[in-house]
Amino acid sequence: MVPDTIDHLMTLGLKKDEAEVYLELLAEGTSTVGALAENTGRHPDSVHSCFEALADAGLVSVVNADRTSVTPIPPGPGLDLLTRRRDLELTQARITAMNAFDVFRRSISGDPAEHLIEVINGPAVVDRIYQLERSAHTEVRGLDSPPYYADADANQVELDNLAGGVRYRVVYAKVALERTEYLAGNVVPAAKSGEEARILPDVPVKLMIIDDDCAVVSLSAGDADANQSALLIRPCSLLSALVGLFEMCWRAALPLSLGAGTEGPYLQPSERRLLGLLAAGIGDDQAARSLGVSRRTLFRHLESLMSRTGAANRFQLALHAMRNGWI
Repeated sequence: MVPDTIDHLMTLGLKKDEAEVYLELLAEGTSTVGALAENTGRHPDSVHSCFEALADAGLVSVVNADRTSVTPIPPGPGLDLLTRRRDLELTQARITAMNAFDVFRRSISGDPAEHLIEVINGPAVVDRIYQLERSAHTEVRGLDSPPYYADADANQVELDNLAGGVRYRVVYAKVALERTEYLAGNVVPAAKSGEEARILPDVPVKLMIIDDDCAVVSLSAGDADANQSALLIRPCSLLSALVGLFEMCWRAALPLSLGAGTEGPYLQPSERRLLGLLAAGIGDDQAARSLGVSRRTLFRHLESLMSRTGAANRFQLALHAMRNGWI
């Protein structure tokens, strides 16, 4: 039983000596470096290193100031952390293996441009896009429109990247924001986490650019039903053209204010979202559904904003909002 348990703990990412010390702690309970070293014949420095690794993994808790005594704690959160770390390591290993294959393919290919464009088909599209997105170091740029290969939930990869300092600039097609679930479950959480969002009536292509390393071009809504696939573009003149296309769209698009922002002294978050949706050209019915209110309540919010700003109509309200940096 114990050897199997050690093997399983090593599969999750613990070293053999760390797994053995953990099981010894489970047998003894709270222990110090000196006591466990004496009982097991291990060197105290080795035991202390294992204690630190187990504490970092969330499997034990340090109980004294000099970190020489620990006690086991419920392992659920710690095991979840180890599992996520292992998943990340496997993902990185997969990327490394794929990069190694690309080097091999280029070395035997007589066509130097053969590796610049890759067709990704079927179920692999989602995994490959997330894999590439995880590799971003500086910036991810996107032109966003349906169809969506994943569900409407927030893109956790983007949220993690934003938390890690990666900049996101996204231009949404109007039709993307008309999807209530996608707006509430994906666009709004990203905007609140720091995504810079803008909107156009339509975008010329569904596009994601990762740093200046590659771009993924997906099929439009009309073509996707026939063939779910995407093109991976590596550094070449086509990638440069796609970067230029994005920057043109970015300059032409209108800001979309759905994040937390710097609110005025009496502007509520729901009112800011309402102004952002209306400025984006979203209709009354769709805006009401996105906010989770009735059409009547929506009009009441608008009347309140117009009354408080002195605006006689929606156009004047929009001007007031823009001058005060609300949208």
